[in-house]
Amino acid sequence: MVLNRWAGLGLDEGLGRVLVGRWSEPHRRYHGIGHLEAVLSGVDLLAEHAADPDLVRLAAWYHDAVYRGAPDDEERSARLVEVELPDAGVDAGSVAEVARLVRLTAGHRTVPGDRNGEVLCDADLAVLGSDGYWAYVEAVREEYRHVPDEAFRVGRAAVLQGLLELPSLYRTPLAQERWEVAARKNLVAELEARGPLL
Repeated sequence: MVLNRWAGLGLDEGLGRVLVGRWSEPHRRYHGIGHLEAVLSGVDLLAEHAADPDLVRLAAWYHDAVYRGAPDDEERSARLVEVELPDAGVDAGSVAEVARLVRLTAGHRTVPGDRNGEVLCDADLAVLGSDGYWAYVEAVREEYRHVPDEAFRVGRAAVLQGLLELPSLYRTPLAQERWEVAARKNLVAELEARGPLL
């Protein structure tokens, strides 16, 4: 159960339950508990690369804590970090780092040497190189069901193109080895399936 992972961080169980409630909101189709568990598993897999794996795990818990499908979701999630974690007894430096990491997931762009950021971003993007890629695509479309098909197609294509333009989708050696080739194939296949943008 995901709360066992929260307990491993040594923080208040009640706060963990509130976060589970957020991740369980009915409008979530992809960005729900399953995604949280997958990102936490990715962080565990890549933990040796992180400077502070537990802060990365804490950032994973918060990175989509606010999710409305809006451009400011990551910012709102980071602000939640800045409100809730000081009250939970987390020191100011750790709060700042967790909030910074949450904000990174808006664009998944890290600077060289940002080992915590590299682990969180790679764990968050692991689905791109997974066997569950097409289920993820369908679930994301369902989350954006309020967006007309053509607008979604154009917006999604821009996201895919932006990812493909990155020198590497993943920053950690293990993630590159495990997911890079499959992820690029999946992104290209989806882009081609969406058809040309004229």
